[in-house]
Amino acid sequence: MARASGLSISALRFYDGAGVLAPASVDPGTGYRRYAERQLPAARLLAGLRRIGMPLAEITRVLELRGSDPSAVSRLLDAHLRRLEEGLADARREAARLRVLCTAAEPSAEPSTEPEGRLTVPGRELAAAVDAVRFAAGADPGLPMLGGVHFEIDRDVLRLVATDRYRMAVSEVAGDPDHRCEGGAASGHSRVTVPVSFVDAARALLTGGWPATLTLGSAAVGLRVRDRRVTGTPMQHDFPDYHRLLRTATGGPDRRRVTVDVAGLRERLTAAETRTVVRADDGARCAVSVLAVDATNRLTVSPADAPAAPTDPVVRVGVNREFLLDALDAVGPGQLVLELDGPIRPLAVRRLDDDRAFSILMPVRV
Repeated sequence: MARASGLSISALRFYDGAGVLAPASVDPGTGYRRYAERQLPAARLLAGLRRIGMPLAEITRVLELRGSDPSAVSRLLDAHLRRLEEGLADARREAARLRVLCTAAEPSAEPSTEPEGRLTVPGRELAAAVDAVRFAAGADPGLPMLGGVHFEIDRDVLRLVATDRYRMAVSEVAGDPDHRCEGGAASGHSRVTVPVSFVDAARALLTGGWPATLTLGSAAVGLRVRDRRVTGTPMQHDFPDYHRLLRTATGGPDRRRVTVDVAGLRERLTAAETRTVVRADDGARCAVSVLAVDATNRLTVSPADAPAAPTDPVVRVGVNREFLLDALDAVGPGQLVLELDGPIRPLAVRRLDDDRAFSILMPVRV
């Protein structure tokens, strides 16, 4: 049975003891386990589930449902794949942080002569701005220019931007009126892209509401809050031209703007059925929900394969459900504004009380 199934003898004993795959009979004298040929498909399935690291409880559930409810089995596999992808993304972020730690101690060959930008901002507002964009930072090692958060000082305003190609988040913080932007170019501009390790370390300092002074330079970045400070090294990659995407993704007279309750929308998203699709460019799987707005500005959430009512003049757009839930987390409790403009235009998620913080989700064609 071990040779035929791919499970070791010790694994067969373990799964017998766990009640997952019991033998057909056990010799009362020797304790030897004997398996029937009809058990071989289940054993091979068990071996495959074990190879992809599925938890024991879910393995048991898959074996129970495999012949009676294939759709439930598919949902269990999809959920496990999402966990694996999230774990890989976490590992990549941690590896990037460790890489920064390893290189930060190395002195640069020549001191930078380029000017720095410096701005002092309210700590609580900077913390909220970081929380509004952090979720959208990329984790694909093949696209290192997206693996951080873009910081841009424009005179007395700090702008933060993050994107992973499929979503983008933007937030702004106005400088303390008692502190002016120092250094930088003559126009008052300074911009760098910093790794998420620096962003996370900086966010940990923003807990007491004290003013925070951010310094942006081509060789180093830093954040100081009272007597505490964190430093980092900017990423040596050009951040994409996010201004162009903003021009195409926001505004327009035909966009529908719908005010919704965050908790209510979250409940509808998690309760509604979804359809899992595979992205053509990278093969990643995602659960898609369809948001639709009718002529009365009523918002509905439906599966990706649900047909639109032929007589209703609705705007429909398919979105990655997990990405939208992340955007709702960034907004926080209360209400938000959704901006929709058809099935091929990005969806904008805006805070009701602050139009400087918003995120954009690329649509999923359905």
